Amino acid sequence: MNRLLLILFFLVTPISLLFSQSTERPSFEAGKLKGDIKIDGILDETDWKNAPVLVQFLTTEPTEKGTPSYPTFVRVIANEKFVVFGIECKDSSPNEIVKFSKIRDADLDDEDHIKIVLDPFLDGQSGYIFAVNAYGARYDALVSNRGESENKDWDAIWEAKVTISDDGWTAEIQLPIQSINFKKGQTTWGFNIERRIQRNQETIRWANVQRDQWFIQTSRSGLLTNLPEFNYGLGLNIRPSLVSKLTKNGAGEPSKFDMEPSLDVSQRLSPNVLATITLNTDFAETEVDTRQTNLTRFPLFFPEKRTFFLEGSDVFEFGFGTGRSTVLPFFSRRIGLFGSNEIPILAGAKINGRTGKTAFAGLGVRTKSFESDGQPYDATNMGVVRVRQNVFKESSIGVIASFGDPLSRDGSYMSGVDFTYQTTRFNGDKNFIAGAWALYTDREDLLDDKSAFGFKIDYPNDLWDVALVYSRIGEQFDPSFGFVPRKGIHYMRLGATYAPRPKWSWVRQMRHQIFGTYIRGLDGDWQSYSVFTAPINWRLESGDRIEMNVRPVGENILEPFEIAENVTIPEGEYHFMRYRLEAEFAAKRKLSGQASWWFGTFYDGHLNQLELQLNWNPTALIGIEFNGERNIGRLPWGDFDQTLVGSRVRFNVNSDFQLNSY
Repeated sequence: MNRLLLILFFLVTPISLLFSQSTERPSFEAGKLKGDIKIDGILDETDWKNAPVLVQFLTTEPTEKGTPSYPTFVRVIANEKFVVFGIECKDSSPNEIVKFSKIRDADLDDEDHIKIVLDPFLDGQSGYIFAVNAYGARYDALVSNRGESENKDWDAIWEAKVTISDDGWTAEIQLPIQSINFKKGQTTWGFNIERRIQRNQETIRWANVQRDQWFIQTSRSGLLTNLPEFNYGLGLNIRPSLVSKLTKNGAGEPSKFDMEPSLDVSQRLSPNVLATITLNTDFAETEVDTRQTNLTRFPLFFPEKRTFFLEGSDVFEFGFGTGRSTVLPFFSRRIGLFGSNEIPILAGAKINGRTGKTAFAGLGVRTKSFESDGQPYDATNMGVVRVRQNVFKESSIGVIASFGDPLSRDGSYMSGVDFTYQTTRFNGDKNFIAGAWALYTDREDLLDDKSAFGFKIDYPNDLWDVALVYSRIGEQFDPSFGFVPRKGIHYMRLGATYAPRPKWSWVRQMRHQIFGTYIRGLDGDWQSYSVFTAPINWRLESGDRIEMNVRPVGENILEPFEIAENVTIPEGEYHFMRYRLEAEFAAKRKLSGQASWWFGTFYDGHLNQLELQLNWNPTALIGIEFNGERNIGRLPWGDFDQTLVGSRVRFNVNSDFQLNSY
């Protein structure tokens, strides 16, 4: 395993020296916040009038480095407590601005919005994302996977107000410095800003105006200079809560009333280190999981949504090439949850932060004893530690370790090491990422082959995106805090996307895709294969999308499994063909959504999978969401019909107050 890391390290080091080039980053000076300011979406205070103005924007869509259809003016002012952004989005047709979301953390990609990314540590590998649409709906997230994705479940305290006038819309955003970690004494931050004009399918940026580069790649962002020495004050946040429950089991039975107090306390130990303590933790406010159907023999994945575990979650990310298909060494839903049942958490503590080029996070939890299906489980202590060191310009090396077990099994621990090489300057201005990782776990009930390792090589760019993934998962590799859907396998995946932009008046971009996955057991026998192809996956100039897929699939069933109630797939080798037709309707309209139909053979029978998602926004006050899924299976061993239907009505009073039905 260590040899694998060393080979990759010495392989990519010459690539770094050969292809890295220095590129000067644009800079913009922040103004001074001297007087009082009212966050109302109107930039009429003296400090705004005295602030420098950023106007240099170019398009990434529909053309690269083109001239925007409308100007954008950006100002930033700051004092020791706040950073405030004022953005004027000029538009000669304000009645055509696409806006319908008002809820917190809505997906704003399909409507007019502005998005800001900040890198307060200037390390080029982490950052915070803030976005606002023309209704003032707020979205925040953490930069994840070195800029490849966003962790939108993270939430911060900040304020935004918007006004719409005859010449466009204006957003005013105030960020308390206590809401983020930052490097003490750092008066220059990484900074970039992007604007979306949805009806024109147009995206404009200040820095890093390249389609090959992701907007949230902070290593390519510009610089926000002339920031003050920030002072986070006491840095203490106390959040008590009380959950009450009234239970009555039937007529004539007494009513039972319970009250459960809880307390969350966070203390900023320094500008870049945050400590959090939770007592008798209350997860009542956590959003419920979305229902899913499962037509495989492997467990479903549900993302973490609990606030206590989301803070600093970007630091816990481990291993380029790991994921829900192979292994997640730390999956926080293993703590405080057993199946669909909540395990009471007596107390927990967490610390996360950065110092220099080192990011670190630690978590410790004690759960109460509980019982499930008549089986008692003792109270237990658990913990996990993660340290990641930035190396080169955009790369990192790190370790992870954990102890304890949610089910009180003795001798449980896990440790691992990972190395990720990344550059956004491969061959001048292209992305290239390569990473390797290795893990070992132990517990009293585990015997031999308790390790896992793997690597991934990726060339993720606008025209070509090519990736190779390999993982070896030991037969007994079962980390107590991990998510490992399949053990005892070699996992291989090779794929490519070719995405040209034809000069057609009605097509924006084509994405021709092929991804091959092959899984075999450690004994050499094949277990699964899949070849996913997308001969057509076209984004139209209207914002709509059409897709057609062909997917040969093979499954070698070694043990019978129940795919639906009273329908069991027997042992045997199966080869079948799946097809899909899909259409996505642009969200710039009041009625939008997506329709998908998978059909074809399935094991020795047939399966139709129908999915429909609709969003109707008749007015700014009301939004209606509908989700439906229908599976119709006809197999030699039995037929099944599965239907999931969900709907929600949203009353959007304003961006801070919504009423939702579930």
